[in-house]
Amino acid sequence: MDLSPILVFAIVLIRPSLLVLATPMFGGTYAPAQAKIGLVLVLGAFMAPVIGVPRTIESGMFLTIVLREALIGFAMAMAVRLLQAGAELGGYLTGFQMGLSYAALIDPQSGVRNNVLAALYGSIAMIVFFLSNAHHDVLRALAASYQALPIGGGAVAADLGELVARMFGLMFTLGVRLAAPIVVVLLIVEVALGVMARVAPTLNLMVTAAPVRLLIGWMALALTVRVLPEILMRAFPQALTLGARTAAAMH
Repeated sequence: MDLSPILVFAIVLIRPSLLVLATPMFGGTYAPAQAKIGLVLVLGAFMAPVIGVPRTIESGMFLTIVLREALIGFAMAMAVRLLQAGAELGGYLTGFQMGLSYAALIDPQSGVRNNVLAALYGSIAMIVFFLSNAHHDVLRALAASYQALPIGGGAVAADLGELVARMFGLMFTLGVRLAAPIVVVLLIVEVALGVMARVAPTLNLMVTAAPVRLLIGWMALALTVRVLPEILMRAFPQALTLGARTAAAMH
């Protein structure tokens, strides 16, 4: 029995499988396994007729091809995953400054302990991702990657490390930009409370500072939450471009 067609189709499924497994938008950790497997099969079945699939694969090149396909799919998935991580980082910094880190909970999207604002920012990022049709852009990039980077052997470009560093830099930049308005407001509040503690030492600021910090923090969040989708939408094209360049490094 000739198993080469099955092996070829299995190689076609590697890039979509990494995209589904590593991104919470398409699958993530807690999505049902049947749904993730079905989505991978559907993506592979729709893309197989229009991509350059080799009819036969040499046995000596099989592991090299599998590793290259996995790296390409992982690079594209990390472009989406780092956006989610950047949003969660912004929420974590905001919640930490407001004093909400004491009430951490398990984030159902990432499976780690986060404060409530980190989970909120992550959910906002996911909603904006779908409302802006960024998932269509990701699927188009996945289909285009088979034409730009056909299935087969290749080499790793010298600037791969720099591209990976730029992807992580985008994550930290996005997180700081999302958290900056509230962090700056609460920093001013901390300075004001410190001045009050020096002027009126009899005030018990250890008790009264926490409610003041929470009240002003929630007010600042209510005023700035409307700009979060715009910041995220501006970051989506940058992340997809970096993901495509990182995938192209495995030429």
